[in-house]
This record gives sequence, structure tokens and C-alpha cells, in this order.
Amino acid sequence: MEKLTIKTPSDVLSFIGHTLGFWPQESLVCITMNDNSIGATLRIDLPHQTGQELHYARTVAHYLTSDTTATSVLFAVYTNETSQHGSAKPHAATIAALTGVLAEQGITIRDGLFVGDTTFSPYDEGEPGTSIALPVSSTQTSAINAEFIYRGSYIQPTDSITLPASPEAETKAAAVERHMETIISQPSLTALQQGRKLWADMLDSTDFPSDNDCHALVANLQFPAIRDRLIADIPGVDEPMQHILFAQTETAPKWSRIEWAQQLLLHAYTRTSPEHAAPVLTAIGYINWWEGKGSKAHQFLQLALDTDPAYRLARLSDQMIGSGIVAGWNMNKNTAYKALPFD
Repeated sequence: MEKLTIKTPSDVLSFIGHTLGFWPQESLVCITMNDNSIGATLRIDLPHQTGQELHYARTVAHYLTSDTTATSVLFAVYTNETSQHGSAKPHAATIAALTGVLAEQGITIRDGLFVGDTTFSPYDEGEPGTSIALPVSSTQTSAINAEFIYRGSYIQPTDSITLPASPEAETKAAAVERHMETIISQPSLTALQQGRKLWADMLDSTDFPSDNDCHALVANLQFPAIRDRLIADIPGVDEPMQHILFAQTETAPKWSRIEWAQQLLLHAYTRTSPEHAAPVLTAIGYINWWEGKGSKAHQFLQLALDTDPAYRLARLSDQMIGSGIVAGWNMNKNTAYKALPFD
């Protein structure tokens, strides 16, 4: 695919929006760079309390320096706090701390943007009156935005998840239960093999499965041993299961296959009931963690816990994400999830 070139601040904000899939709010976004090539994109909530700037900066730098080729960073502060002439920008202490911590790693701050609700401007404005604020709406007419839209991408206003409706819950629950009874009646190895074949056929297909196959998939996901194996089968990598689940394989995952798996799981979710939904939502959360979308992963795991507060995998996975653990694939630019190539 032809590489694209970012030329203007509006292009930068469009790139951020399309890369994340949503417009950030109360966030710090950093983009690593090596000369003129873009590396990793990080979004993290802005700190809520003063006095934590150095700890926050070290956390951000820890993530950014996982891109071992990074020599500089672009950043954007998204906030509804206003900037007054003659006063320091909001979160100036945080940016100062981050500048110092990155300098210790040999990484410079190349440029920064201050993004408000309706306008954006350079974070470091220099002399009073020398900068102009541009409307956020100008990102809609940027060349990068147009190219992303042409390639089928779009920016959601927020990262909040809205799940599709799943009516007729009792009927669907009964259908899943029937498949579960069949699985229980089989030898463990036979049940596992049949579950993997069902899932492999879905992943290899280009069409959505029948409702009956969706009920069978959801039934298989109710059994932890089968569930873990089916999740590990998603990336299409032939390595030990534990390496796949924690995204620590030497082989790059097949991201298009992973994206299709997410669509299949969302489709299956609409064919199930709340009492059987937790494993489906947890698997989707896992996929978002693999892709480096921690906020969405957390939301899916919380939705899983809403349906079953005792669901152990969702709780443990959410604790893992909350502790700041990043999927191993995203620590290597050759294996990390990315939508489009950019310069």
C-alpha cells in the first residue's frame, strides 16, 4: 500500500483520530518518530491530580521507549481546560516532566499541539500573538482525513462502546444449552477438536455463520479449556498457546484474521443471551488488548463482568490491563497492529 505523508497539524490530528478510531478526550497522545517515519501511537488519560507529574511522565516514557528506534516524539494534549494568554498551558508541568524524562533516554520532543473543544494551536506558542488557533473542524478537510475515509476508516466521537441488541434471550439461551449438553457428553479431546474445527471454518470463511453455528460457538466458549484454545487459534500463529495469549510470539499475528474474528464474535454476541455472553465479550476484550486498544479492552471486560460479576478470566484480564501491561506484539513495530503505513 502506498505510504502517505503528514504535512500539517490538521493532518496530525486526523491521523491520531483514525489511528485510535475515536476523538480523544482529556488525553495525552504521543507519536514516536524516527527521522520522518512514524512509529507507535500512545493515548493515555491526563493526570487528575497535581504532584504526580514525574511518576506520570516516567510511565508514559516507559511505553514510548518500547519503540527502540524512536528519536523524537510528537504530542497532543486534548482537554476542555482553557489556555489563558500569559499563563502556562494546562498540564504544562506534565509536559515539562515528560520532556526531561525523555531527554534522559536520548529522545526529543519535536512538536506539540494543544487541542480544545473547538480549536487547536501549537502547545508552545512562543511570543504572545505569534500563533493562531485553528478550528478543530479543519481536520475534516485535511488530506490525510480524506485518504483515510477513502480507505474505509472513520472516527467515532468517543471510545464508548454500544453493543448491538440481542432479543429473544430465552430462546437463544436454550439453543446454547443444548449445544453445551452435547459437548459435555463427548470425550474432552473430541469436544476440543470439534470446537476448533467449527471455529477454524468460521475464520476461514468470508460469510457470517448460521445462527446454529453461532450457538455452538458460544457453547464451546463456556468451557475454559476450549475457550482458551479458541482464543489462541485466532491470530493464526503456530507457537505455544501461552505465548499467543500473552502476545509474545516471534511470528507476527495475522491482523486481518484477528479483525474478522472480532466481527464474528460480535455477530455471535447478538445470537446469545446475557447468561452466556461473558466469554464472548472477554474474547473481544482480549482482541482489543492485542491491538493496543486498552480503553476498549477495559470496556468489553467490564461489560463481561456486568453479565457475570464472577467471571474469572474477565476480572484477571482487566486487572492485567489496569496494571499497565502492554501486549507483547505492540512492543515490536514488526508485529504491532497498524492500519496504514505513514511517513
